Amino acid sequence: MEHWYAVHTKARDETIAAENLHRQGFHTFLPRVKAARRRRVHWHEVIEHLFPGYLFIRLDLLIQGSSPIRSTRGALGLVRFGGDPAVVPAELVEQLVATSDEAGVVRQEHLFQAGDRVGILAGPFIGVPATILIETGAERVQILLELLGRTNQVLVSRHQLGPVS
Repeated sequence: MEHWYAVHTKARDETIAAENLHRQGFHTFLPRVKAARRRRVHWHEVIEHLFPGYLFIRLDLLIQGSSPIRSTRGALGLVRFGGDPAVVPAELVEQLVATSDEAGVVRQEHLFQAGDRVGILAGPFIGVPATILIETGAERVQILLELLGRTNQVLVSRHQLGPVS
């Protein structure tokens, strides 16, 4: 019976391992996600691996052995617990597959909605809790910030916000 397993890969070789396993006829899935990274002054959107160092493979170990996986360029082998390959819940992988595009990039909805409490992670108001008022564009959010006994409306980059801890 086929199950999903996690393959441990060499550092930053997830894509190479996925391509080589796919060429050998294995069904693989390498989930990726869009992330915002700051380089110098500007924010850039990059695509990163959702689980760095790992990818998913669907196989039947009774029919297909795991030895070709260990000898594949970029792959180190199946993730094991107590010597047995760890089965990844099929629901988890199927949900990731269902919410990703053809390139394996998982679609994300906006993390915050109007009225959510957030914390400011960067900028002059770092550490101050706030409430989201409205989105003003793709990169900006208007928040309500309590400073000096008053509630102020402030426009900030969405990259500066995080969940309240």
